[in-house]
Amino acid sequence: MSGDRAAAATSAPADAVSRRWLEQLEAGHPRRDQAVAKLHDLLRRAALHELHRRRGQLPALSGPEFDDVAQQCADDATVNVLAKLPEFCGLSRFTTWAYKFAIFEVSGKVARHAWQHHPPSAEDLAWDRLPDVLATGPGEEVERREQLAVLSQAIERDLTPRQREVFVAVALNDVSIDVLALHLRSNRNAVYKNLFDARRRLRTVLAAAGHPVGGGEGRT
Repeated sequence: MSGDRAAAATSAPADAVSRRWLEQLEAGHPRRDQAVAKLHDLLRRAALHELHRRRGQLPALSGPEFDDVAQQCADDATVNVLAKLPEFCGLSRFTTWAYKFAIFEVSGKVARHAWQHHPPSAEDLAWDRLPDVLATGPGEEVERREQLAVLSQAIERDLTPRQREVFVAVALNDVSIDVLALHLRSNRNAVYKNLFDARRRLRTVLAAAGHPVGGGEGRT
């Protein structure tokens, strides 16, 4: 979408509440500071909700640290929302659009925390999250564990930084394509391409290690 079209779409969102958000968040508006504070509080609560939903992935995090992570996510999400206001095209409510930024920040923090403190091992990589990459039959537990060990190393060593970011976010942390595309300032097709290339590369590594898997490269 061109700048003119984006501006035109932004100028007339469908609902009055979204229009009020956009007006008050504009630089120079007399209520901008209050609107930014309200936005930050909304995103902090969204981040807390998402962190609680993912609490099992952050077992070492509790109390003040938990609240601090929510605050950091809200800080970053607020900055990103304000920077991308011209990209809001009114296809959903403003708050729904803004929530995605908080959700992605939480997903990123969870992924980085897990990767830094506990790099994925065969046990860490959930088998049922990788159906498009691993395709052994039921009951082949030993082979599955061997595949997962190879896969863990391949994610770290054989993917490009962008492929790894996309694969970990989508395949391991359940981040939606739309949310990830927003964060990367990209689009669905580009994210799908990175995911496709990552899966293809992982299949190649698995096959070279003696663990060929099924096709499915056309799946998204």
